Amino acid sequence: MSRDRTAGVIVIGNEILSGKVQDTNAPFLCRELRALGVSLRRILTVPDEVEEIAEAVRDFRARFDLVFTSGGVGPTHDDVTMAGIARGLDRRVIRHPEIEARLREFYGDAINDARLKLADVPEGAELIGDAKLGFPTIACEGVYILPGIPELFEQKFLGLRERFVGTPYTLRVVYTREGEGAIAEHLNATMASFPDLLLGSYPKLGDPEYAVKLTLESKDPLYVEAALRHLLALLPAESIVRTE
Repeated sequence: MSRDRTAGVIVIGNEILSGKVQDTNAPFLCRELRALGVSLRRILTVPDEVEEIAEAVRDFRARFDLVFTSGGVGPTHDDVTMAGIARGLDRRVIRHPEIEARLREFYGDAINDARLKLADVPEGAELIGDAKLGFPTIACEGVYILPGIPELFEQKFLGLRERFVGTPYTLRVVYTREGEGAIAEHLNATMASFPDLLLGSYPKLGDPEYAVKLTLESKDPLYVEAALRHLLALLPAESIVRTE
């Protein structure tokens, strides 16, 4: 079985850390990457500070195949993501002539220094065309630089999505009336027999239908089905509410 591609997400913004804004980009990316078969290993939120961003990029770039950043790419004083990423990759920030030309064409006489800041990127960055939004996505050494505005973030990622397609995970779900303490031995026995299984156990308090939701995942559908059969044979039949 080939090694899973791994990913990390760096969420950038003082507004996230202060609680003024709730991040929805990382949860969106969690779901999308899981469906693509990419293993998301870490999410980190950092302030709008160049060295904090640079340190996160250095760390994530060394540890993961793919790195996604969210936020800090606008025209204002606190938009320092490009500078932080460039420093983390030991590159200069340059004003990209192609992006500058597009901005000048779009804004005409209304162009100013703040708007031209949108053309500043790490030297050697890749421009990924985006026909729907008209402004390219910037990528550099496996770091994909995305905006913080959720609508734009999601559109940008969906435009890139095909780049990351891999072998998806197969998911099976079991709902049981028994609590975790009563079924722990069965979960341990299943993991002993299927050590590569991703087995999750999620209690639900106060739900009249079930007490615990169990999830079984693997990129091998036959492995998941065999593990499911094994677990169902161990669980008391009367404790099983349903499977999905």
